[in-house]
Amino acid sequence: MNYPWGHNRRFNTYTNYLKNIFGCRIQKVTIDAGFTCPNRDGTKGTDGCTFCNNNAFNPSYCKPEKPIRQQIREGIEFHQKRYKTANLYLAYFQAYSNTFKDIDELKTIYNKALEEKNIVGIVIGTRPDCIDSKKLDYFQELSEKIYLVLEYGIESIYNKTLQWVNRGHTFEDTIATLEKTAERKIKTGGHMIFGLPGESREEILQSAKVISALPLNTVKFHQLQIIKGTRMAKEYLENPDNFQLFQTIEEYLEFVVKYLEKLNPAIVVERIAGETPPRFNMGIHWGLRYDQILIKLEKMMEEKKTWQGKKWEK
Repeated sequence: MNYPWGHNRRFNTYTNYLKNIFGCRIQKVTIDAGFTCPNRDGTKGTDGCTFCNNNAFNPSYCKPEKPIRQQIREGIEFHQKRYKTANLYLAYFQAYSNTFKDIDELKTIYNKALEEKNIVGIVIGTRPDCIDSKKLDYFQELSEKIYLVLEYGIESIYNKTLQWVNRGHTFEDTIATLEKTAERKIKTGGHMIFGLPGESREEILQSAKVISALPLNTVKFHQLQIIKGTRMAKEYLENPDNFQLFQTIEEYLEFVVKYLEKLNPAIVVERIAGETPPRFNMGIHWGLRYDQILIKLEKMMEEKKTWQGKKWEK
C-alpha cells in the first residue's frame, strides 16, 4: 500500500522524514547548555513539573559544565560507535527550557553548535511560555538558513492535568505559541505524555483529534515514567493507583495503535515511547529497549492491517 508519507512503514516515521530532507541518515546529538526553566528559578515556581528529572534522559557525555562543542564532539563519537551509519547530525538542546535566556545569550549558544562542521541543524526543546516576538524573529531568520525545530512540551490538552503536574501554563498557551511559531514558517514539534494522573484512556484518545488540528510538524509520545527524585515519585508511593493506566507493554501499544489511527497522517511521529536507565525507574517498567518496542508496534499494526490516519477525522 502507498501511504501519504511516501514509504511503506505504517506510520509517518521521523527517520524517513529526515532522509527525505537530507538524503541520508541523521542523528541527534543531545546538548545540555545549562538552561533552567520558569518553573524552577522562581519566575513561576521553584519545584518544577512533578514528573521532571532531566538527569534520567541526558546521555553520559551530556553535562552542562562541558563546553557545547565538546559535548557535540563526544556525542558524535558516541553515535559513531553505536550506530555507524550517520555522518550528519542535529544539535538537540534538550534539558529544561532552551529558550529561557535573553536573545543575545541564545544567539551565542546556538552559534557555538552550528560552528561544528557535521551539524546541519538544531532542535530546541522548550515551553510554550518561554517564547516572545523577538525570539521568534531570530528563529525565523535562522530557520531560513538551516534546519530548525522548536519543540514544545505540550504533555496534555487538559488544564486539570497541567495543573495537577504543576506545569505552570495552560493548553491555551500552547495553542497560541504554536500558532505564532507556525505563522513564521518555523518548524514545530510537540511532546505528549500518555498516562498522566487523572486522565482516562478515552480522554487521552480524544486528544488525538485536537493534536491533529494543531500546526505541528513532528510529535513525540511517551508513556508516563515514574522517575526517582521527582515529586511524582513521592505521589506514586503515597497513592500508586493513580499511576496504573498502562500495566503492560501490550496494553500500551494497543492504545498507541488506536491513537495513531486517529492522528493526522501529515504529522511526523518521532517517538512512540520513552526510555530511561533502569536506575531511575520506579513503578511499572517494561524492560525493553526502544527499538524492541518499535518492532512490537509495527508488527501489531501489520497484524491489525492498520496505519496512521486510517480513522482520522478532519
